[in-house]
Amino acid sequence: MRTLPFVVLALASLASAARADVVEIDPSGDLEAAINALRPGDELVLRGGVYSRSDRFAITVVGTETMPIVIRAAEGERPVITRPDAGQNLLDIERAEYATIRGLEFTGGSAGVRITAARFLTIEDCEIHDTGDVALRANDVGARYEGLRILRNHIHDTHGTGEGMYLGCNSNGCQVFDSLIEGNWVHHTNASDVSQGDGIELKEGSHDNVIRWNVVHDTNYPCILTYGVVGNGGPNTIEQNVLWGCGDMGIQSAADATIRNNIILSAGANGIGCQPHQAATPANLVIVNNTVLDADGTALRLAGATGSVVIANNALYTRGATALSLGGDLSMLTLVGNVVEGAVTGASGVGTSAGSLAADLVAASFSGTVPNDVFPAAGGALVGAGSMAHLPALDFNGTPRSRPDVGAYAADEGGNPGWVLAEGFHAPPPTGGADAGMDVDAGLGRDGGREDGGGMGEDAGSSGRDAGAASATAAGCGCRAGRSHETRALVVLVALGLALRGRRTGRSGGRGGVGSGPQRGTR
Repeated sequence: MRTLPFVVLALASLASAARADVVEIDPSGDLEAAINALRPGDELVLRGGVYSRSDRFAITVVGTETMPIVIRAAEGERPVITRPDAGQNLLDIERAEYATIRGLEFTGGSAGVRITAARFLTIEDCEIHDTGDVALRANDVGARYEGLRILRNHIHDTHGTGEGMYLGCNSNGCQVFDSLIEGNWVHHTNASDVSQGDGIELKEGSHDNVIRWNVVHDTNYPCILTYGVVGNGGPNTIEQNVLWGCGDMGIQSAADATIRNNIILSAGANGIGCQPHQAATPANLVIVNNTVLDADGTALRLAGATGSVVIANNALYTRGATALSLGGDLSMLTLVGNVVEGAVTGASGVGTSAGSLAADLVAASFSGTVPNDVFPAAGGALVGAGSMAHLPALDFNGTPRSRPDVGAYAADEGGNPGWVLAEGFHAPPPTGGADAGMDVDAGLGRDGGREDGGGMGEDAGSSGRDAGAASATAAGCGCRAGRSHETRALVVLVALGLALRGRRTGRSGGRGGVGSGPQRGTR
């Protein structure tokens, strides 16, 4: 009899843990109330239609690692959350932990989605557009944004300051870290009323993030901009992105970054630019195997260098302009295996060889946009001309590299085996999913450091959940809640009760053990 209270407490704990609802809502319901009522393990399914807001829309969603919260569109339907003016942000996420927002469309408001505080928040397969200001922002002073996953979102047509993504704060005032920004399509942040308009901006102090597989074009400021990590952690990785129509630089990074396997078709200033910015000066930079076309600007410019910089295996093409410009303290620069068309300044002829856009690439042009086939041509100057010591493990397509081909692609006599550059979403990532290849030093063979210690020598160095339970209309909510998990918990409780009764009636002498405790069911 003395074991009964323990078992009752265990059963009560199991019932609480197992209770997770599938809630369905349509535009007639109170969306804000429905979201704020979610508990760990719950899932809110939005039916298609327009959810119009006229007041502040603020939510808190806190799940757990084992019981995350999901807010998503109903299968095959499109919920549109809108606000007719820019008097408030469209959605304020006051706090989010272990939560996913999937498949929703946001339009209007000031900022489209503002994140005040978050850990392990995923925003995926959403569309954010025609905002009065930034589309997506996580930049509240003092915040530490850990484990964000911003995946496959379509962000476009911003106004005001106009950034597609504004992540982190100026002067290390807040940080985004250990986060993944992958597979997004960001474009037209360059309306006439936009004052800034970066595509993806990662501010000072943010660290250990990966920005990859994004398509960014037609921006007012750089397509991708990162600052320095100012000692907070490891470098950020910018890889396998395709960029064009960048109003300033294609990729601008002050320090602490690995920039590899990117394709840049046009930029208003430099294709890739590294220069002092806020507290950072160019150091701890690895710039390898990028393909850059910058008709009249500088394809790759390093200015004010103060520390270790590796520039290797890049294909840099201009139309009679400067392909590569180097400045600052170059005593810790590694320059090797680059193919260039255009002038080189700041170097004494080492680390580069001459190339030709027409001869080296299958069907490339200085049109500055797509279609544009920058795959290596058989027999061109890119094939096998790079440095094995600085070769990434994979190329732009996610194809393993075995030969030191220059530029973003591994050459293939059969032609490009991967995605054809186009407006729209990038092809899916390689086998292994969104977390494949997160090691920022994979394939570099030296953890981003130098091999010889100095100089510019050659070679230096759906919801799958079952919502089929009977549903009931929630008063004042316009939504239906499936109670399948509560039913399951009740069944478990009854079964355990019967088992306990059997143990009590069937014992034969002594204090038998209670046995192994109940296992929490998976959702």
